[in-house]
Amino acid sequence: MSIKDHIMMIRECTQNDLDALLKLYLQLHEDSVPEKDERLLSLWQRILDDRDHHIIVYEQDGRIVSSCVCVIIPNLTRGACPYAFIENVVTDSRYRGRGYATACLDYACDIAKRENCYKVMLMTGSKSESTLNFYKKAGFNCTDKTAFIRWI
Repeated sequence: MSIKDHIMMIRECTQNDLDALLKLYLQLHEDSVPEKDERLLSLWQRILDDRDHHIIVYEQDGRIVSSCVCVIIPNLTRGACPYAFIENVVTDSRYRGRGYATACLDYACDIAKRENCYKVMLMTGSKSESTLNFYKKAGFNCTDKTAFIRWI
């Protein structure tokens, strides 16, 4: 089967993507799919309704194989320009190394440019050299900022 035979699409998630997204998140750091109760469905709707919250998905043959989240954060500094934060970057292990996550990151950066953001940030908990090199190759650097986390 040639690449022309595959239907590929990068887009923002829709209402019907919740189950596929939760399943993909099992390869991120989750150990189970949360129960689709009222709290989860309310949270999902809140995310979908938030114009500053973007869940980007890469779909191949009708299956979500990669995703990231891009949140635009309003800001009173830097000429009142917002900034973007990327989180939850994940690709199904069977589809890694094909450029899908890079495409998602590029899409997120396009959103940030469209929203007049002055920077895009992301953090990773990974210490893997291949993961860190992936982010560097995608245009991110690890020298401009120092990240600190306080877990709650």
